[in-house]
Amino acid sequence: MWSDLVHVAVPVLMVLAAIVAILLRDLLGAAVALAAMSLLLSLEFYILHAPDVAIAEAGIGACITTAIIVLAIRHTERMEGQEEPVEPAEEPADVGGEEL
Repeated sequence: MWSDLVHVAVPVLMVLAAIVAILLRDLLGAAVALAAMSLLLSLEFYILHAPDVAIAEAGIGACITTAIIVLAIRHTERMEGQEEPVEPAEEPADVGGEEL
């Protein structure tokens, strides 16, 4: 009974975590949602009696990948609230006419 409920609940929670990661505008929050999805995936592997795959997914998918994403986010600049610079329009080229 409980194992059937867990086999249904964990993939549903994984899909919800993925949807949250897609809908979040904050990149750091999306990275945390992806880490949660990866941890849920490692839990599902453990429930399916594949502890070696669960350990690899938890270590690589949740920890290392999240750390790389967070470091990449940290080295970028935020663009919210900034207007894009307006470049001056170029003057038309003179095609041989007289100057005034």
